[in-house]
This record gives sequence, structure tokens and C-alpha cells, in this order.
Amino acid sequence: MDLDTLVTRLDGRLRTDAYADLDASANGLQVDGPEEVTRVALAVDAARATAEAAADQDADLLLTHHGIVWGGLDRVTGRTYDRLAPLFDGNCGLYVSHLPLDGHEELGNAAGVCDVLGVTEREPFGTLGTETVGLRGQVSRQPVGAAVDKLESVLSPGRGVRLLSFGPEKVDDMAVITGSGADFLDEAATVDVDLFVTGEGKQQVYHEAREAGLNVALAGHYATETFGVRAVGALLTEWGVETTWIDHPTGL
Repeated sequence: MDLDTLVTRLDGRLRTDAYADLDASANGLQVDGPEEVTRVALAVDAARATAEAAADQDADLLLTHHGIVWGGLDRVTGRTYDRLAPLFDGNCGLYVSHLPLDGHEELGNAAGVCDVLGVTEREPFGTLGTETVGLRGQVSRQPVGAAVDKLESVLSPGRGVRLLSFGPEKVDDMAVITGSGADFLDEAATVDVDLFVTGEGKQQVYHEAREAGLNVALAGHYATETFGVRAVGALLTEWGVETTWIDHPTGL
């Protein structure tokens, strides 16, 4: 597929422009690539390791959730150069979708977590300006421990999910903000969910959850953000583009 056509279709499907004034990430095409794209490598992070892997796999484009350009790019030196050099050497572009991919109701990271937990009656959650970056919904009154077991079995086998157990023992309503979503705990408490799932926490989350009487599951930043790029990969396959998955977990 022609690169310009691919970028236009992705930007439209992911609503990239809607987050332009809300996201520090420069979403969309961050590094130009070959005119024709036949193979796309998928990864959570645009790092030296994933860029090298994409080049080794002869990918024409690396598509990631976390990109290289955050709030501007002053110099292409040091670590920035090290990340970009494999892309230039391998004639591989870089496409990034950060917040647009977090809350996308079909392709997003939160949607993937909701699929794992069997969340129904979903609606947008996690207000950021005029947009949202997560989802909330219903589950069939399951013990909070059972929900955590589901998360562990899919997201973190052998690693575990940290549960701050300060809410009800059985869960009816939950909200999901993947990655670093701890700042949305107050919104979760305000809408009275039983379980708030995010990737990683901050020191104050313990006390905030306890004072709000809210269960919080910390399932890992990387682990909760593998869903979106994989879902986009499935979409690309439907469009006739070959994809390959680069798994480079951080353990965080």
C-alpha cells in the first residue's frame, strides 16, 4: 500500500487530529519511509531495540504506541540519534499512535483489557479535554480476585498483578485506563466503579484508593498497552499489509 494512503487511513480510523492539542506525543507519521509499504512491524515502544528489530525484519514501517517525538525535537543526537539511526539505515518509517489508541472504543488498549475481563455496556471514560482515553462498563458480579486472576493469566503470567483491595469484594462496574493512568483515580471514584484497572501507580495511589474505598489493579504499563498496536495490526492485515510483532517487555 502507498505510504501516504496508509497514513491517511490510519489517521482517520484512529482520529489522530482530535488529540492534536491534548497529547504531548506527535501522533501520526514521525519518520518518513519508503513510498510503498508491504510489511509493518508492531511494537509498544519506539526504542533502539525495536527499531533494530524492525530493520532486521525488513519492515517498511514501524508502528508503535510510544514514539520518539514528545513535545518537539530539538536535536538528533545521543539517545535520539541511536533510536533513529536503525530506521534510516533500514529505510523504515515510524508511525505512532499514543492517546488516540488508548481510548479507541474498538482498537484501543482499554478495549483490549475490557475484552479480557468480559466488560459489557462500555462507554468512554477518562476525560482529557474534549476527548477520553479509557473505557468503563459492567461485569457479571464477579469476585475482585477473579478479575485479577483473568488479568494475570493474559497480561502478566509469572509476574502478577498488584491489587489495592480497598473496595467491595464483588465487582459490578469497572473502569480502565491503560499505562500510567493513576491520575484518573478520582474520576473512577466519582462515577462509583468497584474496580479501577491501570498499568502503573504512584505513591499516593495507595492512600487515594483507600480513602475512596476503591479497588485498584496495577497490571503493568507495558502489559496493558500491547492490545492497541496488535489490533491495528489485525486491521492492516485486512488491508492487505503484512505485519510482524516485536515483543520487548519492560517488566514495568
